[in-house]
Amino acid sequence: MDNGKSMLVLMRSCLLLLFVIHQVSSMAQPSPDLQPVDRIYDPQVQTVLLFPQVGTNPNDPALTLNPPVISLDEQITLQLEFDDLTANYRSFRARLIHCNADWKKSVLNDIEFTYEYNDNPITDYQVSINTKIPFYHYRFTLPRVKLPGNYLLVVYDERKRENIILTRRFSTYQNRLNVAAAVGFSVDPARQFSDQQINLTIDYKGYQVISPQDDFRVVIRQNYRDDRTIIGLRPSNVRAFDQVLEYRVADLSNTMPGGNEFRFFDIRTVLSRANYIDRIDRPADRNIAYVQVDQPRSRGVYIQSDDFNGQYVIDHRETGNGATNGDYVETVFTLKTADIPGADVYVNGAFNLWQLNDRNRMAFDPALGVYRAAILLKQGVYNYDYTVLTTGSPPRVDESYIEGSYSSAENDYEIFVYHRPPAARADQLVAYRRVGVNKRR
Repeated sequence: MDNGKSMLVLMRSCLLLLFVIHQVSSMAQPSPDLQPVDRIYDPQVQTVLLFPQVGTNPNDPALTLNPPVISLDEQITLQLEFDDLTANYRSFRARLIHCNADWKKSVLNDIEFTYEYNDNPITDYQVSINTKIPFYHYRFTLPRVKLPGNYLLVVYDERKRENIILTRRFSTYQNRLNVAAAVGFSVDPARQFSDQQINLTIDYKGYQVISPQDDFRVVIRQNYRDDRTIIGLRPSNVRAFDQVLEYRVADLSNTMPGGNEFRFFDIRTVLSRANYIDRIDRPADRNIAYVQVDQPRSRGVYIQSDDFNGQYVIDHRETGNGATNGDYVETVFTLKTADIPGADVYVNGAFNLWQLNDRNRMAFDPALGVYRAAILLKQGVYNYDYTVLTTGSPPRVDESYIEGSYSSAENDYEIFVYHRPPAARADQLVAYRRVGVNKRR
């Protein structure tokens, strides 16, 4: 009888534990309508960086120029950093969502792609030092995952779990295939001076695949931008005996505009004017930096210049510690051009996650004949350009209207190759390759 009672108590305890685990897991689940994109939902959160920790100096500001794509075969972790401008401590937590090649949530359970419980507190934080605009700076090292593929990092408020703070995409890969790629100007005579063409081959020797021409999904991304991708490529030639796929298509589906070199400015210091800063005002509550007046570049010849391909670096010239000493500066952009009817103009770049919204929309000043925008940015060096969004139906994004597009421009391209192995329940990233074009250093 005692043994029977003990077993009953043990069973009840197990059922209670399972119930608690289920409830906690359910509370941690994000909203089902959460979009798998890079987005900041809380306007008080800014300067969200997700980058691999490589090299011997973890505080090197240039690390943030690398995309959040890491190999599972190397001991490299991803670092998340962001600022909370409420200047009050808030408890944040982070979890991972596994996605397929199309960035839709996969059917995998957490235990299939994580090594530990998929709900992590963000406890590493620092308070800003000697800044006019106070903030809390948070850091979080992402846990390692088991499977190569696409993931969405979700940060939410611990005290109000349905309150999503931010989301960021990242990918992990294992190179099980050999990818060779080359970038040149478009073979279309009408586009050879404006567009770039990416040709590639996939060598899948030793890799198990049933229908190589159908089973591999290839994605090409320009300058680490999810709004500049090529998808749906089909091989132009299948060399079955050599186990090689060639992608040299003739329908120009593997081309995209080369764009132009990005404009840049330097606000690492507010004590003096740095590159492309016209003047700096220093009222008591904030600093205001005026970027030099810009002109359209869509007419004329291409001019070489070095850039970060639209990215930015946080840094503070006086201390070398941009994380906590870098202040937020109201940065004023001015574009001298006539009013563009039926369109909005935006200051575009990685600083706004390549999104066109109210934060970076410019307003036209008819008295001065210029577009203007004031954006709060943390001290550093920034790349940017001007993008036009037509207000018609459907709206159309045109980055070349003001900036122009040139096949001679320097760009970085990434090739992602996805495959769902036999008996697997989700897509895996089985090859990743970076290739540059028109590199000058």
